[in-house]
Amino acid sequence: MTVPPFAVVPGAQVQQALRGREKQIVELVEATYRLHGAGECVNPPSQFLRFPDRPSSRIIALPASIGGAGPVDGLKWISSFPQNVAAGIPRASAVLILNDHDTGYPFACVEASIISATRTAASAALAADRLSRGRRRPARIGFVGTGLIARYIHTFLSGTGWSFDTIGVHDVSADSAAGFSRYLKQSGAPGEIVVHDGPERLIRTSDLVVFATVASRPHITEPSWFAHQPLVLHVSLRDLAPEVVLASANIVDDVEHCLRAQTSLHLTEQRTGTRDFLTGTLADVMAGHLTLPTDRTVVFSPFGLGVLDLAVGKYVHDEVAGSGELHIVDDFFHELSRYG
Repeated sequence: MTVPPFAVVPGAQVQQALRGREKQIVELVEATYRLHGAGECVNPPSQFLRFPDRPSSRIIALPASIGGAGPVDGLKWISSFPQNVAAGIPRASAVLILNDHDTGYPFACVEASIISATRTAASAALAADRLSRGRRRPARIGFVGTGLIARYIHTFLSGTGWSFDTIGVHDVSADSAAGFSRYLKQSGAPGEIVVHDGPERLIRTSDLVVFATVASRPHITEPSWFAHQPLVLHVSLRDLAPEVVLASANIVDDVEHCLRAQTSLHLTEQRTGTRDFLTGTLADVMAGHLTLPTDRTVVFSPFGLGVLDLAVGKYVHDEVAGSGELHIVDDFFHELSRYG
């Protein structure tokens, strides 16, 4: 065995490797979900670093390992500092470390905020497709929360063949809602763009609802808003009150991950003392082991698995390496002789 060379992959190369590859990345995410569902991945609980003096901020470590034909290990280290937005910089920043399967040596440090947004959006697009089968395909979409994740989700939906008659937009920040609306118009998104001053009307007039907020506690409390049984992508995990959860069919990416860290599902478990409100996982749906009800709102709550970051990060690394533009840091591992 030999020590692999160590590379640094900056955000510009990450973006270039992923641009226009929405269909390929959704297929990669689907394959990774299937590996995870088959027990060929290791995905321990995420670890949260919190700060007494900055209670709204956190840095999260997501270790993971992917088996199968192209094994890789690694760690995503991602921060969320909501106060950054007021300063005009993104809320989240991240790096991804890829480790060699055989030696354990890190072989790449990859800018990962783009990777994190990409795998989140690809997971949402995959769920929108899989969970809408057997139902009328959504023609009206609504976004609650209009930051970078919402933009990426829209991009991945568009890149995988979705279009909508209307696009509803709501954000507690009028500037964010206006910015997202401008993005939609500039992207050439078909359909009428409607900005809502609150979430109720948006939810009631949408067949597909995307929650991509930074909410720390539930703020959507009325099950009656979902009486028309939309498909809900609950990407931000903490928007829906237990009353809404209990009135819905609930699909997750991983049960143990979603039922922790005060997510809406975790709060529902704490209130009821049971997990009977869970319908199953996305992998169950893809494998045909689960038939979704057609008489209830379907909510997909993805905690965001580290194995998805690994899969997308390894894809990026291999694409950049194949182009011959991989930036190797010579002599990064200096002490390689056991006795000097």
